[in-house]
Amino acid sequence: MFLVYTVCFFGHRRIDGFLTVEQTIEEVIEKILTHHEYLEFLVGRDGEFDQIVTSAILRYRKRIDTANCSLVWVMPYIKADYVHNQESYDNYYDSVEICEQSSKEHQKSSIQVRNRAMIDRSDLCVFYVKEKSGGAYQTMRYAVKRGATIINLADSSLVSFD
Repeated sequence: MFLVYTVCFFGHRRIDGFLTVEQTIEEVIEKILTHHEYLEFLVGRDGEFDQIVTSAILRYRKRIDTANCSLVWVMPYIKADYVHNQESYDNYYDSVEICEQSSKEHQKSSIQVRNRAMIDRSDLCVFYVKEKSGGAYQTMRYAVKRGATIINLADSSLVSFD
């Protein structure tokens, strides 16, 4: 039996320096993969950062031909796009989940509830947060309060709050 190391990713909806961020994510993925037997990557699909992460994971996994990780899209609630394109999404991701906690919440708060659930089940939380506002920032604050192990790629350091 092997131990699963779970990593979640959060960042701003819009990203400046797309290629630099993508390269940094690939470096982080490579380091994590070399230190753990099996990885579970938890991602959303709510903005540019999520797309960068997903693409980087799939490209890296294909390049090194590894099967020791899975890519999981965690939805806050069932999305119409998923319902209409389920087969395509199921082929793109290793697994698609609907977060039970957030699916019961009002749609306006469901993404934050889903993000907190992802943090609570993760061993490492990787962020790209430059602004001290917005959902990604609030999610990072939650992770810090929970004592989660985090990396903020926007400043390449562990994050702490006053």
